[in-house]
Amino acid sequence: MFDNLRLWESMELISAIATAAGRGGVAIVRLSGDGALEIARKMCRRTEFKPNMMYAGEIDCGAVKDYGLVVYFRAPRSFTGEDVVEFHLHGGTELARAALLRTVELGARMAARGEFTRRAFLNGKLSLSAAEGMADMINASSEAEVRAGYLLYGEKLTREGRLLQDKIKTCLASVEADVDYPEEDLNPSSRREIGKTLSEICDFLTALAAQYRAGKKLKEGVRVALCGRPNAGKSTLFNALLGYDRAIVSPVAGTTRDVLEGEITINGVRFLLTDTAGLRKTADAIEEEGVRRAERAISSADVIVYLKEEGDEQNFPAGTPLITVTAKSDLGRTGGDIALSAHTGEGVEELKKLIYARGFGAENDGAYLMEKRHFEAVKTAREHVLSALAAVEGGLPAELYAEDLRGAYFALGALGGETAAEDVINEIFSKFCVGK
Repeated sequence: MFDNLRLWESMELISAIATAAGRGGVAIVRLSGDGALEIARKMCRRTEFKPNMMYAGEIDCGAVKDYGLVVYFRAPRSFTGEDVVEFHLHGGTELARAALLRTVELGARMAARGEFTRRAFLNGKLSLSAAEGMADMINASSEAEVRAGYLLYGEKLTREGRLLQDKIKTCLASVEADVDYPEEDLNPSSRREIGKTLSEICDFLTALAAQYRAGKKLKEGVRVALCGRPNAGKSTLFNALLGYDRAIVSPVAGTTRDVLEGEITINGVRFLLTDTAGLRKTADAIEEEGVRRAERAISSADVIVYLKEEGDEQNFPAGTPLITVTAKSDLGRTGGDIALSAHTGEGVEELKKLIYARGFGAENDGAYLMEKRHFEAVKTAREHVLSALAAVEGGLPAELYAEDLRGAYFALGALGGETAAEDVINEIFSKFCVGK
């Protein structure tokens, strides 16, 4: 579906600054497409360039010159699958800009956002989900997000999707043969084998879809609400978890009137902490609004840390992991899931481990669904497989579930990008920087 687009784009030579804006040790100007090597020859006054080798020498940038490095990657063994040239200059905004403008004078055009990676995708050098994994690594806010992005970039999800497509294709071949030659009919053993395969695919897709919850937490952070009655020690614990004073701590009940937010990292995963106002009925309009905001924070939390006081009972959203903490253990208090003292630090590290276990779980080497489109593709494929499986087990004619098998195959193709709509592809690559 991308043949015409691939042909059109490969005819144009593009150029961009591939390093971050501003001063730095090195600035890289990258070209891709037919004619890249010719521009390297003109700017370096060198005719011989062996692929994958760095050459040092003078680089003519038009108004200015620099002594730098040049490397040539010959198609198709390059990132984009096309001829690629990189000029490695001394870092500086004007020097990089001069080199870029010189490449344009010599026949290149300035690249659009994500155009280098887009060409890599169109030329079959990486899948669409791998491109998204690269973007996740670039934009990561935690080590865990980098690791998950790397699994995606390494084609983990695409491979799993294609493996499932192969199994569906095998089932579809039997089904289509039965549709084309109805007089032969599927024998009972073939029908059972198809049913068994579809059941296995459905189980796999169910487990894969379940990864979306963890993937969203990796990408957006795990939301943790600290709650309890006024003066239960929430703000003191909030500061202790952060490692610095963020919230005002006072013996006066009701000091916290609004939600306060902070961020910590546990085992490479981001946790977004919210210190909430004390939960109680009050006639104070400002405090009442604080309580409402606290309730909203609790309702949207991924894990609730409840500082329980003796005789205090609260109702929390069903299904949200709850950690009951007995604070001020230095005063002899015990009970709950954990007893701690934010003042002495006793139990704080243990609480972090508990927050990680209940709020996130554990990392694995599977393919996290970090993008909504991945989840929707898996969800759609599962619905088609379930429908086909019901038809098989109900003994219905093959033509009634052949379309569901095709639908599942098509949905899974969206993971790697083979069946993704062009507007989806455009949106994904528009999020990249110009030099990528």
